[in-house]
Amino acid sequence: MQKLKLNVERCKGCGYCVDACKQGALSQPGKLNKKGYSIVVADEEKCIQCGMCYRMCPDCVIEILE
Repeated sequence: MQKLKLNVERCKGCGYCVDACKQGALSQPGKLNKKGYSIVVADEEKCIQCGMCYRMCPDCVIEILE
């Protein structure tokens, strides 16, 4: 079951969401989007849908799914 939807083309690689996730469900493995920014990748098994990443993202990259 998918818990997060990430619009990686909006991501600017700031890492705020990664820092906010206390479960370690988000990481930046070095993959780049079309603009050359390091994108965020989610580990769905670790995600508890707390919404901290969503609240911290300044670029509206993350959507929490129900």
